[in-house]
Amino acid sequence: MTFGFAPSSAASLSMSAASARRVLEPAEWAAAGIPLLRNPREVVSGLHARHRPGPATAVVAVLDPDERLRASASFTRRSAADGWMYRNVLLAQLRRVIPHDLRRRTPVRTAVLLYCREGDARWTEEDGAWMWGLRDACTLHGLRCGAYITLTRDGWQVLGEGRGGRHPSAHSEPEPVAMSEAPPRIPRTGGAASDVLRRAAAR
Repeated sequence: MTFGFAPSSAASLSMSAASARRVLEPAEWAAAGIPLLRNPREVVSGLHARHRPGPATAVVAVLDPDERLRASASFTRRSAADGWMYRNVLLAQLRRVIPHDLRRRTPVRTAVLLYCREGDARWTEEDGAWMWGLRDACTLHGLRCGAYITLTRDGWQVLGEGRGGRHPSAHSEPEPVAMSEAPPRIPRTGGAASDVLRRAAAR
């Protein structure tokens, strides 16, 4: 025989409402096993310098196992939405900038999301919708779900980790920090292709 406590009706209604809105609460996000960034400041500064996001701008980036940037895209949130709509937007951006990894048994690359918004650094329901959307988009694209970072007037913060800094912020100028990028792939050549290249070089 097992004993336990049944959740109160109020708690059940709250969980059902969050599920309907497709929002992740901070505790749910912290319990999801999101991999920690080794150097979050470098990632944030690099994406800020590359995309110069203003309020209501999201930057989704894909990092390789060494935390080097493989691809990124920025876009402006047009209107308030729930996690399902954010998922669709993020998935469309990922499909545009990088091939999926659905054939892999275990995801190798990680997607992180930087969202620049008004207000302070405290969690909002909009943050929860972005978290839900990022997690679902990563699953559908064969990626690991990585950090969700907010950029506000107070600076930047990795939600669920308690790590953050004052610079850059939502209204600061980009810092001269270069984010490390993975080297471009070198196309394979051989056989007839090599002969064509040699003949072209000899001309």
